[in-house]
Amino acid sequence: MHIAKKGLRVLGIAESFSSREYSILAGVVMRKDLRIDGVSFSRITVGGMDATEGVLAIYRQLNRRDINIILLSGCVIAWFNIIDPLKVYEETGVPVLVVTYEDSEGLNADISHHFPGDTTRMACYETLGERIPLPLHTGHTLYLRPYGLEPSDAGRLCQDLTLDGKVPEPLRVARLMARSAMRFSGNGR
Repeated sequence: MHIAKKGLRVLGIAESFSSREYSILAGVVMRKDLRIDGVSFSRITVGGMDATEGVLAIYRQLNRRDINIILLSGCVIAWFNIIDPLKVYEETGVPVLVVTYEDSEGLNADISHHFPGDTTRMACYETLGERIPLPLHTGHTLYLRPYGLEPSDAGRLCQDLTLDGKVPEPLRVARLMARSAMRFSGNGR
């Protein structure tokens, strides 16, 4: 994969979480030159364990073979609905990069508190592994979990896709679209 290539296509996926029952995921295919090249949506359960399937549904709906990287805005979303990035990578054959925006001691205690005895959820969380801090040219820091691509390539991609602030453009646009879809569906607050 050539990270520097302008035609590289990233599928950025972000959520809008403002409903008690479900959350909207939006996927935006964006070329590295920031041209939007596709859009899709899925719905996942708040507090459920269907986030991985929601991500895969977006990928399948797009039915594209030219997506080079899947960029996820976090992997613990919709009130502890955990995405399994390794499963997404294995099922699609496309490298996955999880981006988060704040340093954290971890969510083990929160998961145990809200989901006592849920060993499946805890095991899924614990397989995520460590995050790699990436100081951005904007002065902010991102935290990365790459699957199927080198950390140096993941860092370069985030540097190139982050124009200002700390959110890479495909994720910023996907988040805006997810929020609009949630409001449109009548469940946004």
